[in-house]
Amino acid sequence: MKIREIMNKAVVIDSDIDIRKAAQLMSKMGIGSLVFLKNNKIKGIVTERDIIKNVCTPSKKISSIMTKKVITIDLNSILDNATAVMTSNKIKRLLVTEKGKLVGIVTATDMIANSDVLNEDLVFI
Repeated sequence: MKIREIMNKAVVIDSDIDIRKAAQLMSKMGIGSLVFLKNNKIKGIVTERDIIKNVCTPSKKISSIMTKKVITIDLNSILDNATAVMTSNKIKRLLVTEKGKLVGIVTATDMIANSDVLNEDLVFI
């Protein structure tokens, strides 16, 4: 199975909002991360974990807490490759790109929900 088959649209922000606004947006949309783009280039990703770690400073800008070294995967990669990348980097989300442009996001939850092995009917003997 290819990443393109299970990825979701990434929610993108293009301005440096504060942690409070980021948390409100993530809560309202039921998502666990926001991607920060500037001039169509990925500048970073902020996750619910980043928000929780910085909850005592709600006026702080997300650019100061986001992960700037973002790990991406190509749209046409297979699920096994994404699993290996997530495991080796100890992350739960991968930004999906096509020719260097952001086209979506895939999470560990997406991968588990679409795993052939985990979704097979169990046969008991």
